Amino acid sequence: MRKSSAKPIDPPNYGPERAIRRCDVPDCVAEGEFRAPKTRNRLNDYFWFCLEHVREYNKSWNYYADMSEDEVETDIRRSTTWDRPTWPFGAREGQANRSQAYRMKDSFGFFDDDEEEAGDRPRGDARRPKTQTAEAKAVEVMGLEPPLTLERLKRRYKELVKLHHPDANGGDKDAEERLKHINEAYATLRRFFG
Repeated sequence: MRKSSAKPIDPPNYGPERAIRRCDVPDCVAEGEFRAPKTRNRLNDYFWFCLEHVREYNKSWNYYADMSEDEVETDIRRSTTWDRPTWPFGAREGQANRSQAYRMKDSFGFFDDDEEEAGDRPRGDARRPKTQTAEAKAVEVMGLEPPLTLERLKRRYKELVKLHHPDANGGDKDAEERLKHINEAYATLRRFFG
């Protein structure tokens, strides 16, 4: 069997022989139990005070002493992010092309169409599908553009009815379906005008 070469560990000394740290205030003989930072720039360098003197020190302590308002504001802003660098949401520091900041692997090509359409739309709309209201769809069916007035709506409705009426198209079923959509759109826009 092999002998251990490790030295025996001394038990901790909990007896009365423990060294007492004195308060750092001159002429104070009390024990310095409470620590307080010496300066704002050296927060890990401490004074040791008794209870009475640490209370006095804390009343007079001002972390922001000798700082201008701008320096205080900068320090507060930096502290909210724990002194870590930040950049705008969705962007990475040093990237030239923001659209390539976060690329995901699209093995099945689900998002290929979205990228082609996104080039035509503003950046905010590229990530979510466009939803249209019933009125917007009705304006599209009627082939109108804003600003929309009741007179323009009536005039356009008459034109479309004459063009797509089944009697004018020899009983064509497609013309009849188009006329149904036109009538629904006209009704929707009439409700919009009240």
